[in-house]
Amino acid sequence: MKKNLPRRKALASLLVKPAGPDCNLACAYCFYREKSAVFPETPVRRMSDEVLAETMRQAFDQAGAGVSIGWQGGEPTLMGLPFFEKAVEFQIRFGKGKSVGNGLQTNGLLLDRRWAKFLREYHFLVGLSLDGPKHIHDRYRLKAGGQPTWREVVDRAEMLLDEGVETNALVVVNDFSVKFPEEIYGFHKGLGLVHMQFIPCVETDPADPTRGALFSAPAEAYGDFLIKIFDLWRADFRGGEPTAFVRWFDSLFFLYVDREPPECTLLAECGNYLVVEHNGDVYACDFFVEPAWKLGNVLEGKLVHMLNSARQNDFGRAKSRLPSPCRACSWLRLCRGGCPKDRVRDPRDGGLSHFCAAYKKFFAHADPHFRALAAAWKQDQQK
Repeated sequence: MKKNLPRRKALASLLVKPAGPDCNLACAYCFYREKSAVFPETPVRRMSDEVLAETMRQAFDQAGAGVSIGWQGGEPTLMGLPFFEKAVEFQIRFGKGKSVGNGLQTNGLLLDRRWAKFLREYHFLVGLSLDGPKHIHDRYRLKAGGQPTWREVVDRAEMLLDEGVETNALVVVNDFSVKFPEEIYGFHKGLGLVHMQFIPCVETDPADPTRGALFSAPAEAYGDFLIKIFDLWRADFRGGEPTAFVRWFDSLFFLYVDREPPECTLLAECGNYLVVEHNGDVYACDFFVEPAWKLGNVLEGKLVHMLNSARQNDFGRAKSRLPSPCRACSWLRLCRGGCPKDRVRDPRDGGLSHFCAAYKKFFAHADPHFRALAAAWKQDQQK
């Protein structure tokens, strides 16, 4: 009798951190600043041409029809525009006719018109970190000296939109911003950022590892926030179609029409992408760049082998090890227990998500509406 082997995963998505955890901001809620301790060799982290070329070569050699590459940090634009021009040159050289989707997550401060023209020409999707109006954004998103950043980021948003760059708003929902769903949604829509991604903030309190840091979004309040954003989103439908787009809602819709969602937090298992750090080290997940989940180095092994390694498979399966309240929950097929980083810092522990109460509240409100949207969509597909 043949032993059931894990399904071999195709290399389809990479998250590349060319400047590691280095950043030109000092946001109070940033989870990645602490990763500097993982790379003590140098005070400044920058990806070499050798690591960049090898990452791009392997990405196309080992991918199927195409690959998605997310450039994140820290702040990836610290590398300078010539680095990204070189990255595109390597993609063209090694592409072999395969498709590529580039995404750049940035605080925007270093962008100018030259950057914008490049991003538009090569079809980069820009995720711009902007938490909403000034009093919300400047609560936590400050420079190292405490200076505010809102005006500069809004200027960059307007420049990107003016230059025709596809731009999404990345909004961190924390203990303060969670109080202002209408204001945040309306602000981004008014600015022209109709594609929004809301990222709930929760980090461990260094003084008490059993609770979230003070800037974390409270679960009940985050549930109310999601409900209000959902109602605003639905109110903006025209002719049965949305005019604003919220990534998590779009991903949930996939589940309602029996398709695999694009957002990894909604999958039954983790481990479907890799993180490549500035020095070529490869990790299981953006939220677990730590020695326990290091898979290798791009200069010493194949990415696709790391993606399908025993360690990566173990990391992925850990998500499905859930406590009994999750296994008995009627919403499990939708939330899948939440992202492991929202449960505990060690994904091998099957604790409840910090946002469990939020998701229960939200799904109870949104489920009938999603069902109606899915039924209408399925009917359209049969025409």
